[in-house]
Amino acid sequence: MDVSISSTVSTALYMNQAQTAEEMQMQVLRNALDMQAQQVTEVLASANLGAEPNLAQEGSLGTQINTYA
Repeated sequence: MDVSISSTVSTALYMNQAQTAEEMQMQVLRNALDMQAQQVTEVLASANLGAEPNLAQEGSLGTQINTYA
């Protein structure tokens, strides 16, 4: 009977430690994702994505269609 109780307590302690380790890993993951989101936001803010060059005003090229890579 004592072996069963000891095994149950041991399993409960192991599960508690595993849960604590998992919570720490999730916190590290959240922090990493938050840092990546902040970096992406900064990059997108610094890259003026809304600025498109105007069509050419004269000549035979670039006066009808505005395309760029």
